[in-house]
Amino acid sequence: MQLTIRGTGQDIQVISYLLAKNPNNLYERRVSGHLVRMFFSQFSEEEVEVTFFVTPDPIELSRNNSKVYDITSYINDREFVVSSIFCTFLRTALGTALNGKPVEEYEPWVNHPFPLEFSFGPVASQLTDQDIQSLFQPLGYAVEITYGEADYNMDFKSKSSARFITLKGSTTLQMGLRQLFVLIPVLDNYKHYYIDEQEVEKIVRYGEGWLDKHPKREFILRQALRFKEVYGQFENQHTKKENESSPKLRLNDLRYDKIVGKVNQLKRKETVVDLGSGEGKLSEKLGFIDGVKEILAVEPSESATLKALKRFEKAAQDKNFVKPRQIFGSLFYYDERLKGKDVLILCEVIEHIDEYRLPKIIQTILQDYRPRTLIITTPNQEYNEVYGMGGDYRHPDHRFEWTREEFQTWCKTQNENHEYNIAFDGIGEEHELHGYPTQMCLFTRKEL
Repeated sequence: MQLTIRGTGQDIQVISYLLAKNPNNLYERRVSGHLVRMFFSQFSEEEVEVTFFVTPDPIELSRNNSKVYDITSYINDREFVVSSIFCTFLRTALGTALNGKPVEEYEPWVNHPFPLEFSFGPVASQLTDQDIQSLFQPLGYAVEITYGEADYNMDFKSKSSARFITLKGSTTLQMGLRQLFVLIPVLDNYKHYYIDEQEVEKIVRYGEGWLDKHPKREFILRQALRFKEVYGQFENQHTKKENESSPKLRLNDLRYDKIVGKVNQLKRKETVVDLGSGEGKLSEKLGFIDGVKEILAVEPSESATLKALKRFEKAAQDKNFVKPRQIFGSLFYYDERLKGKDVLILCEVIEHIDEYRLPKIIQTILQDYRPRTLIITTPNQEYNEVYGMGGDYRHPDHRFEWTREEFQTWCKTQNENHEYNIAFDGIGEEHELHGYPTQMCLFTRKEL
């Protein structure tokens, strides 16, 4: 997979600052085991050309996404064509340009248009050349489509052969990249990940300022969002057809609100532990609960911890906020600091752990840490039918997803000493047959 950006004209060297990439250095990073490279092949006062290569590991893709890829991932070339996978791996390398956040002195150049040329490929798509042109030409690009040298059959290539696409036009670097990050997955025959509310937010963010005016808007959205439920959510969100006094909440927000409500009802809630706290969204909400005096936000990821720190510092401007204490830690190791707390929370954490390792972790929590209350949430696998996912998992990092019966059986098995009362609940919009999208279990230690 590759993307080449070429710019010409006065001040074109500014592109390197908008990309936050040194033209004298080879950029090389591994993203989840896959290699991303970047180099400048041209850097002069009048011309800049930079190329990004992504080299996925198909074995790694199959190993980590066994529920998404079948055996054909070993024998086809999909992992090596420009696709939704390409955008995922490249997003980190292009984050500064996509977000329009270069160093302060170059911020005025974010909205400066340049004569730019974007070349990417190979692309494997069922769309015809005319379909592809209809996506990019309304945005002001001249579109050039070429085929690999081995493609001689005109009838065949018009349907499915890999193509290379070149777009030429005057645009800002940020706008051009955002358009590509929306439209490349539209070209893709299918997406490699579960499409949820975050995908809606990405389309809203990257589509701002151009997507609403596009004559193929509806086609783009249906291709990008795939599932009719998510497409409908986008339309409701974007056109504000929903009652603004009761907007539809994202499932993540519903989870946090449910957990906060449960904690708020507890008699003993002075000390709370958020295990796997991530970027601190739940911990922040816990900091505003009356009666909570200490919050431990436990997270093994340094980057997520730094994001959480900024979130907590901002929230701390409110004098009623209890600022969480951040702990760099893991579920796999005993930590004396977590012992004897009132509430311990595992929100959407257990499904990211190999199933065989869970009993030891829960044993440590219930028998060693012995919180008064343990709250666990995890996806309800049965609800995936509502999303039209078939046998796919909701996230490529999930190691398992349980049905309601499997989750309840597992929770009861962990309470082997019968020291806790167990209660089950659901989060989100209930389906008559498939239940709630998220399932919850509360372990409440019996008073002696």
